[in-house]
Amino acid sequence: MRLMLEGVWKSFPGVLALRDVSFRLREGEIHALLGENGAGKSTLVQIIAGLCQPDSGRIQIDGRPVAFASPRDAIAAGVSAVQQDRNLIPRSSIGENILLERLPTRRGLVDVDQVHRKAKALLEKLNLEIDTRAEARTLSVAQMQIVEIAKALSQDARILLLDEPTASITERETKALFAILRQLRGRGVAVLFVSHRLEDIFEIADRVTVLRDGRNAATGEPIVGMSRAALVSLMVGGAERVAPTRARATDEGRVALQAIGLTTESGHKDVSFALHRGEILGLYGLVGSGRSELARALVGAGKITGGKVFVNGESARISGMSDALDRYRIGFISEDRKHEGLILGHSIQRNVAITVWRRLAGRLGLITDGMERRVVEPITTKLNVSTPSLQQNVETLSGGNQQKISIAKWLAASVEILIVDEPTAGIDINTKGYVHELLTEIASSGVSVLLISSDLSETVTLADRILIMHQYRIVGETISDHQYEKVRETIMTKIYQIDALA
Repeated sequence: MRLMLEGVWKSFPGVLALRDVSFRLREGEIHALLGENGAGKSTLVQIIAGLCQPDSGRIQIDGRPVAFASPRDAIAAGVSAVQQDRNLIPRSSIGENILLERLPTRRGLVDVDQVHRKAKALLEKLNLEIDTRAEARTLSVAQMQIVEIAKALSQDARILLLDEPTASITERETKALFAILRQLRGRGVAVLFVSHRLEDIFEIADRVTVLRDGRNAATGEPIVGMSRAALVSLMVGGAERVAPTRARATDEGRVALQAIGLTTESGHKDVSFALHRGEILGLYGLVGSGRSELARALVGAGKITGGKVFVNGESARISGMSDALDRYRIGFISEDRKHEGLILGHSIQRNVAITVWRRLAGRLGLITDGMERRVVEPITTKLNVSTPSLQQNVETLSGGNQQKISIAKWLAASVEILIVDEPTAGIDINTKGYVHELLTEIASSGVSVLLISSDLSETVTLADRILIMHQYRIVGETISDHQYEKVRETIMTKIYQIDALA
């Protein structure tokens, strides 16, 4: 047995995260670790990676007891991890971040050329071609995820821990990652794979361990022969929540948001589209296609250098996110909810109310706790946010509840246009179904939704139309009839055709 944990307990202030958990990882296998948000998966990964220590229990690697006081101890023992929270050094180069633990030297100095040759080779295996000499802070969230994976692969680990590695990457990058994982499995590397994407689990995993409420619900069960329904039942104790796909009337006569011939500082060229009232318009493309950068430009967080934007038929010049909300009733749910979408050190109430402070303050500029609570409480109740108090800090919530707060603040503001970037990345299967229902309900109420997701099945499920983006241009459009295989073939064929002509 390559890795064994027995009787592991771990608590944090007010939270018992793991209760007598056991786990076994064999040499040369890919072992899935599943559970809802808050089930204890990330805590277990953090213990194995040396980021925190168990309160009690035993850990063994290759039959020998181990105790990691830090991630460096884990790396020295052959453990490499990709955590959910990205851990890149923003002002260091991408290449330096990837080779950080094993920087090649020459005559006592870092061999910079070799750093970038090795880093480039690792990224090419993952289908990401970028300048490794650029600073890490220039990367999109999806690109950061791939760089983190390359960083872990560079360490030649015997045990590889991957916590939601496919949450923000598309089908093509996922397939490249899986090809590498199969090679590693063939070389005897033991892989622990944490994901909420059940399609990924059935494609790549050999066995599965399921945690529910911090306890083992299943330990090392073979994937072969297991149904999706059985796996979901182990995770949630019941059936999967699936948002119904249904035809929804959109007001095609009223364009809520329109772009004509947009160029941006990020590199977009001649981008044109129209988002109708009550429509969910999907924007799909591979990592690096410019989806998130376009969304940020539309709300004033990126510079538009040419073309025009119209909101409800009127020419708009949006100077920033506050301007987008106050003047144009546009909300933006960022793909990076922990750094941009939420104020982690503040309460649920404060995070939801922030979008309506100006409205609440009135002429006197005073905002009381009661004023905030009257706005926030009905919305958090509607969204079924799991919390004992609105004063609970957002950083203590599960990923699913954090995403509900990200959505709640824009519902409080009564936006007319909502731009949503990666709405369900890293959240559990039942919460994902709930978010899908919520976005459908929001659109049905007349709000126009621009949806960006690396999960193509999610885009097909939710969107009325899908714009196809490639290399910072819109290269095609398709109606979504919610038939996944048919729509997927149309989109991927178009992307590969453009690639072939390049």
